[in-house]
Order: sequence, then C-alpha cells, then structure tokens
Amino acid sequence: MPYRKTPSEVRRLEAAREHLVTCATAVVAEVGWAQASVTAVADSAGIAAGSVYQHFPSKVALAVEVFRRAAGREVDVLGEVLTGEGDPVERLARGIEVFARRALENRGLAYALLAAPAEAAVGAERLDFRRRYRALFAEVVREGIAAGLLPAQNGEITAAALTGAVGEVLVDPLGAPGGQSSDELIAELTAMALRCAGAAAAPGRSDEP
Repeated sequence: MPYRKTPSEVRRLEAAREHLVTCATAVVAEVGWAQASVTAVADSAGIAAGSVYQHFPSKVALAVEVFRRAAGREVDVLGEVLTGEGDPVERLARGIEVFARRALENRGLAYALLAAPAEAAVGAERLDFRRRYRALFAEVVREGIAAGLLPAQNGEITAAALTGAVGEVLVDPLGAPGGQSSDELIAELTAMALRCAGAAAAPGRSDEP
C-alpha cells in the first residue's frame, strides 16, 4: 500500500509552501525576478536550497506562483472597486486611483508585476493578467456608455488603451522613484484615464480655473 501523508503532515507541508511563497514574493519585490535565485529565496525562508524543490519543481514554477498570487490580489481589488458603489465614471476614477496608489505603496513588487524582465513563463502570465484588467475596464466603460455618462465607443479598445497607458505611466516612477509626488501623479493619471474614456473631468473636480 502506498504511503499516505497524515493530515498533520499535509498541513505542515502546506504551511511551509505558503511561507516559501511569501518569502519569494518579498525577495522578488526587493531584487526583481532575475536576482530572485532559489538560494536567495531559501535563505529568506530559512531553509536549505534543496528544500525549495520539495514544493516547486523549478525556480520558474515558483516565480509563476508568486506572480499569479500577487497579480491576482491586484485584479481582485480592482474588480471590487470597479463593481462597487457609485456610477460607472466614479468607479472608473476610483479604480485607477486605488490601483496606482497600491502600486506606489509597494513599488518593488508593482514594478516586478508590470515591467521587470522575467522568464518567458512569467511574461505569459503577465499577458494573461493584462487581459483580465482589460476585461474589468471594458465592463465599466460599457456601463458608462449605457448610462449615458460616456460617449459611444468600442469598450474593448478603450479598455486596452487604459490598461497600457496606466502601466506605462507608472513604470518610470516605480522603477526610479522621485520627482512628481504620488498624489500629483495619481491625480494626473486619473484625469488622463477619464479623458481616454470620454469623461470631461474626474468626479468632484473641475479642470477649469
């Protein structure tokens, strides 16, 4: 009869795996994908490098798991905002603000998710999550059109433009902090996103003197 792990062993292994992913995420946020070696992650987790392979077959598999979890949290947060309270334009503005602020508060990890050089498998995950962001933006844009708050347009194209623009605007501030303050950057980014969708100005503010 093949050996079967006891419930306590399963829980121990699951806890060790979770700890490993948490440590790997912190290492990636600090040094990026290329420098997040198995040894570096193992040192952070307080285990031998060989023990990493008890949980993941390769460095790439671990990197993919780190990306999926970290990016998944951001998609979930954005989705909650974009489907939350307020009209579609208010939700769009709030979604851009929340996304940007979370990125700027955790610059290392955000840069890793958005732009840092990575293995091909992580790059493929990055493309998949960009599609998920686009789908969220497309839905709120369509709601804005239906409510008469945004002009008629192709929601998918606008969503793709928003996804690309938001990431592009954030790349340099994330990779090389300094210059414009976070609040100013977020305000400008939000206003740009609303102009892209056809809204005149961010809710509660006016661009007129």
